[in-house]
Amino acid sequence: MQNQTSSGDGESAVRYAFRVHKEDGEPVRRILDEFDVIDHSCKPFADDVYLYLPLLRYPEKEERLEIRDRLMHLILQLPHPTEKMQYHSWYVKDLSFKTHTKVPTVSDLLGFSPAYEIIGDIAVLDDKSESDKSESDKSESDKNKPDNIYPADVSEIAAAILKAHSAVKTVLLSKGPISGEFRTRDLEFLAGVNKTETVHKEYGCKYKVDLARAYFTPRLSTERRRIVEQIKKGDTVIDMFAGVGPYSIFIAKQAAPTLVIANDKNEAAVELLNENIALNKVTNIEALNEDAAVLSEKYAGAGDHVIMNLPHNACDFLDTAVSLCKAGGVIHYYAMTSDDDLFDGSVELIRSAAEKQGRGITVLERRNVRSYAPHQYNICLDVKIL
Repeated sequence: MQNQTSSGDGESAVRYAFRVHKEDGEPVRRILDEFDVIDHSCKPFADDVYLYLPLLRYPEKEERLEIRDRLMHLILQLPHPTEKMQYHSWYVKDLSFKTHTKVPTVSDLLGFSPAYEIIGDIAVLDDKSESDKSESDKSESDKNKPDNIYPADVSEIAAAILKAHSAVKTVLLSKGPISGEFRTRDLEFLAGVNKTETVHKEYGCKYKVDLARAYFTPRLSTERRRIVEQIKKGDTVIDMFAGVGPYSIFIAKQAAPTLVIANDKNEAAVELLNENIALNKVTNIEALNEDAAVLSEKYAGAGDHVIMNLPHNACDFLDTAVSLCKAGGVIHYYAMTSDDDLFDGSVELIRSAAEKQGRGITVLERRNVRSYAPHQYNICLDVKIL
């Protein structure tokens, strides 16, 4: 263990540091964050060449090796790779860091933790409506509760969110579940700047979104990265329900496919998709505003990967998805399923669609992506079409 000062707000603390070239700071920070080794109570600092990231502890040997492996593909693309490959010199002992003045969290201010997500500089508060439960899922006590079950008024919660998150400029209330053909939400303005447009940053990409006109969630960021890691240079990717482009643009920018065909039926989403293509300076995307069912008329057999992120009714488009896959192509199929049949029913739907076209399947991976509602889960199946 390294020595450290007894520090209060605004004082200093002695920590191990991870030393990295300044231009590499953001991607390295994200990877270190996944290992829970960055000390966020301290402020990073830089000299003329390096950025120093404060660590909670010196990582164990296995962690150091895994961090090295995660960073190696990045290191080899950057200037002075020989120097950067000396990973033992990344760790510097006993550096003094300034500590942050503690900012109260939302739960500190309220005494409980409301459910909300931050998209760009907009916070969207879940109204805790029980409307997405079936009557059979509700207990008798549930049925007698009001829709809003927070122990505080939503205006008080909005004020706490603005105070705790200095970068948040707007707080909206999501009134009920995402619904409709274009998966939009009924939003109510609560506090800050009255707007629904923002720019969200994720893994080095920027996405202009309008939450009132097109679907977007940051909760799938890890899932998007998982898909990106499967794409190979030269692949053709077909994103059947692309929205504003969080899968398509990330893939085009990071994985070097030959072409990403990004389609959405929502005209507003495609307008934003085209803005985001320009914003991220990617040229290997073709943006389409079509009904996904007609994509096979032009792109049959073209896809190395076909993304079906329309979890409530992607099953209606499986015939098209199968026809879009070349032999050995992979469908990434998202669905909402219940806990008594997480995967098997969806696998059979895909198998049936493939058999109708004289094709077989191999299930590569089954993933429970996240809980969606009581007894309901957002799942993903990666399925090779033979």
